[in-house]
Amino acid sequence: MTPAHAPLFRLGQTEILDATLRDGSYAVDFQLEEKFVSELLGRLDETPVRKVEIGHGLGYEAERSGTRACSIDLERWCELARSELRRTAWGMFAQPGFSRLSTLSRLCDEGMSFVRIGVEPEHVQDHLDYIERATEICGEVYLNLMKTSGTPAEELPGLLRDVTPAIAGVYVVDSYGSMVPGDIRRYVTAVKGSFPVVGFHGHDNLGMANANSIAAFEAGATIVDGCLDGIGRGAGNAQTESLAGIISMLGEDRFDYKALAKLADFCRTTLDPLPEDRNMQVLGGVIGMHSGFFPLIERLCDELTVDPASLMETAVELAPRSAGKSDIQAAARRLAPHAAAI
Repeated sequence: MTPAHAPLFRLGQTEILDATLRDGSYAVDFQLEEKFVSELLGRLDETPVRKVEIGHGLGYEAERSGTRACSIDLERWCELARSELRRTAWGMFAQPGFSRLSTLSRLCDEGMSFVRIGVEPEHVQDHLDYIERATEICGEVYLNLMKTSGTPAEELPGLLRDVTPAIAGVYVVDSYGSMVPGDIRRYVTAVKGSFPVVGFHGHDNLGMANANSIAAFEAGATIVDGCLDGIGRGAGNAQTESLAGIISMLGEDRFDYKALAKLADFCRTTLDPLPEDRNMQVLGGVIGMHSGFFPLIERLCDELTVDPASLMETAVELAPRSAGKSDIQAAARRLAPHAAAI
């Protein structure tokens, strides 16, 4: 079949990482059934997708930060991955605040092939030692720039200047689901000037995750993330099966979109995702607010009779970079100055 559109990137150099069993865990409050995990891993291994991310959505050992633990512990995750994945590499997410390097060493000994370290761009310099030590433990370490859009693209090369060249690649991350293809091209280009392997992880607050992923490929990224049926944190992620289908339409069925479509349906009919407030997701996408702060925002709005859009906008205006808890609280004080202490 002749492709309807000539691709603006080399199809043979594209790679899709499936994060259903990591980012998708947010959608079920990190409570996954082993039977589902085992079947999904086995069926994913039969597709051409060659990287699968598993474990707690926030990263391994997230419970050390006070977050609810995953229903499957690390040892069991390793056992499931080893038993079901014959051809596919598996990895986990990490955050320097709670994911210990000693545990990373143990996970790699158990067969884990890659790790992705999540750090906000302005804090990369604070964690250079952690990143470098991780590369000495694990042969494939990616740096995920969380909330990338909170930092101007032109500042990224400077913030990344001291990152070890042993890093496997750097990810642009649309944590707010607020970026559009033009943004993606600027950010990927900025990172690619320093690191040859660039990835993209997109959230779907405004329905742009798939288009943004293709834009990332066009800008020179070689790997993008997807979740089956788009199941993930908040509004969800780019859809693995849709990305595979788009690449097929462009001329090469590299990832077997038909098999992935069946797996997406398996996820849709098996999982029971927590309900999400679509109003908040759209507001967060347009204004630029991380969905992790939605519970705080909703509570403050209820207590103070404040409009969530106004609270988000004020917090973003007050924040020097990405809006956080203190910015949200300061915004609430500004909008409701006579309320009790916040």
